[in-house]
Amino acid sequence: MIGINYAWCFVLCALASWRVAHLLAREIGPLHLVVRLRAALGSCVFGRLMDNFYCWSFLLSLPPAIWMSSSRMGFFVQWLALSAVVCLLERVTQRTHRRLYVSPVSKDYLDKVIRGV
Repeated sequence: MIGINYAWCFVLCALASWRVAHLLAREIGPLHLVVRLRAALGSCVFGRLMDNFYCWSFLLSLPPAIWMSSSRMGFFVQWLALSAVVCLLERVTQRTHRRLYVSPVSKDYLDKVIRGV
């Protein structure tokens, strides 16, 4: 059985990993430091990795997994589980509920399209 302290530790580590990954991949950062770092790295491999949230979630879940683990197998499971929770948090918090605006189309226009005129 998992203790309540371990569960809280896991939740807090997941939230902290999500926060830092979100900062590095999606935000401007304090004093525009993250944007400056992205601009300095340019389009090299590390510059492209700066924009990839899922890479950051995988990398940033490593230290808490090492800290929480008590065995080698537990370490790998915790690392993957933390990364998965961080990815799920990102999916839940993404702003993808944009409304699609469809402008009304006149009947004459539809007739022309259908007839191919």
